[in-house]
Amino acid sequence: MKSASSNSAAAKMELANRLFFRLYQCANMLHKTGSRAVEAEGLTTQQWAVLGALSRPKAQGGMSVGDLARYLMVSRQNLSGLLSRMERNGHLRSATDGHDRRSRLITMTDSGRKLWVKHALPKISGYYERALDGFTVNDTAHALHYLLKILENMKRIDEVDPDWTVSD
Repeated sequence: MKSASSNSAAAKMELANRLFFRLYQCANMLHKTGSRAVEAEGLTTQQWAVLGALSRPKAQGGMSVGDLARYLMVSRQNLSGLLSRMERNGHLRSATDGHDRRSRLITMTDSGRKLWVKHALPKISGYYERALDGFTVNDTAHALHYLLKILENMKRIDEVDPDWTVSD
């Protein structure tokens, strides 16, 4: 017969498994349905994230590739090709950082800013409205709060030991 604590541990593991699987599904659906929301503008969800990051008041002077990679939580290698394509499309400009000659500073071009403000943002806003249908402001704030707690815990795991694995 199982003890109450082993039943509790199994129930907690089952809930955790369901939660992380739902997060995985949400990430996949965000990519699929979010891409459809902005595809008419020639954007992908990854490009949407880059433009969104660069549109923040804090980033008006641009961001280094490293800072942008850390903010988006992607590798510099994955970001590099994306930035090159966006620069070729005229959405971004890359220049040597005046403070650190080894670093590149990424900024949005006027064309990229126009694409973001006049075309992408209205579609993204509509997408958010549909994706959060039935959510109150309070529901959204609570969901954000809990997702940030999970994210902070995962960042701690990554910082302590980026090669961390569970051994038997």
